[in-house]
Amino acid sequence: MLLSIIAGGILIAVTDERVQAAAGYFFSRPLDTLNAIGQSVGGAYSALFQGAIYNFRRPGFAAGIRPLTETLTFATPLIAAGLGVALAFRVGLFNIGGRGQMLLAAAAAGWVGFSLDLPPVVHLLFAVLVGIVFGGLWGGLAGLLKARTGAHEVITTIMLNYIAYYLVSFLLRTPVLQAPGSNNPKTPAMKPNATYPDLFGPGYNLHAGFLFAIVATIIVWYLLNRSNLGFQFRAVGENPNAARVAGINVKSVYVWAMVISGGLVGLAGTAQALGTIKTGFGSGIDAGIGFDAITVALLGRSRPWGVFAAGLLFGAFKAGGFSMQAAEGVPVDIVLVVQSLIVLFIAAPPLVRTIFRLPTPGSRAPRRREAVAK
Repeated sequence: MLLSIIAGGILIAVTDERVQAAAGYFFSRPLDTLNAIGQSVGGAYSALFQGAIYNFRRPGFAAGIRPLTETLTFATPLIAAGLGVALAFRVGLFNIGGRGQMLLAAAAAGWVGFSLDLPPVVHLLFAVLVGIVFGGLWGGLAGLLKARTGAHEVITTIMLNYIAYYLVSFLLRTPVLQAPGSNNPKTPAMKPNATYPDLFGPGYNLHAGFLFAIVATIIVWYLLNRSNLGFQFRAVGENPNAARVAGINVKSVYVWAMVISGGLVGLAGTAQALGTIKTGFGSGIDAGIGFDAITVALLGRSRPWGVFAAGLLFGAFKAGGFSMQAAEGVPVDIVLVVQSLIVLFIAAPPLVRTIFRLPTPGSRAPRRREAVAK
């Protein structure tokens, strides 16, 4: 992560106009260039911190802590969807269909949210449950095709993404999802009984969906590490042939893994439809979260609590990136570059070992054995 921050600082400095101007007379007054670099990089990362964690410029603690709540709001769907992708990774499956699963879940949960009249708690829980079920069914379809026909899940989930997108886009132009009397492809606002309640009042965007993400993290951790089904998941992920010889129904594991994975991604869709965008949504409600979840799962090493931490980190980048752009004029794309570099350095340990000239794990073991033999 430190390497990514350093690389991001270099990009910020190179693209800053003040640094470019000072670099024109570097050899006559080098301190001007260094000062410009310090102000550019320091100001950018300071704005990133104040936009993601705490804003010292706002009066009072309640106003200053608002950026942290924005980070948690951005992190909520990333955590839920990242857990789904990570669970599929542990079974040896690549769930790249997060977008379609989110869209179907958001559409189903949204329809329950604006069309039915149910008691307060029941309405919300039923809408969330419907969203999880639809996301699970859409993910399970890819798992079923994998188990029955051997179709690769990457191909099927990509195709299902397109089907879900165009299906939801069509429904948004019909009375099924479109707001009455409107020509825009957008749903009506969710009824108050079906929305996630605000955790800290109307002055903050953070809603109870974050609590659902915490509960989901605990459940996935227990499922993978303490349950018989989780043991089968991990066994198939390590070696499906050995798991089959041991008596595990590999095809059934593929189906259930994709069902649960899609359900977790569906939980992210409900967080968007019933919490973040509860005034009505369109076909872009997934906001790229389905693909960002792949990065979150990789960064978290497919471990539930690692995914949770990675979701918080990426939520901070999303919340602070807008502040960095507004305060310092740094393009939001720089934040995306830093995110990509973090994944690159974490997903490619040999590259980090080469940079720091670190020994390969286990490389000294043969020497030790030779010494013992002598």
